[in-house]
Amino acid sequence: QVQLVESGGGLVQAGGSLRLSCTASGFTLHKYAVGWFRQAPGKEREGISCISIRGERTIYADSVKGRFTISRDNAETTVYLQMNSLKYEDTAHYYCAKARRPVVFGICNSEAYEYWGQGTQVTVSS
Repeated sequence: QVQLVESGGGLVQAGGSLRLSCTASGFTLHKYAVGWFRQAPGKEREGISCISIRGERTIYADSVKGRFTISRDNAETTVYLQMNSLKYEDTAHYYCAKARRPVVFGICNSEAYEYWGQGTQVTVSS
């Protein structure tokens, strides 16, 4: 079955870095865009970065632009999110998901993605 497993979260001081990993199984990763999303307590889930099937196109939310970098290694069936210059407001539960339709890429919101993993918690101390 389709599975996406996130890892790499943790507690970090403001200004620090973390690298999240999203390992996929049960489907052909290189045919689908993948996105990273996050949800903080009391807030809606937010699309923060998405990447096209070969990684040539990316989308970033304004809140993370210039600080986060998404990448993918289709051979390793993993999508990464490098997070630098972390801020307190980046504290959230982070999820990855695959696009609902193969090949298609152009938006980065949760309605266009499916098969959410359990997520990984990122906590940034101020």
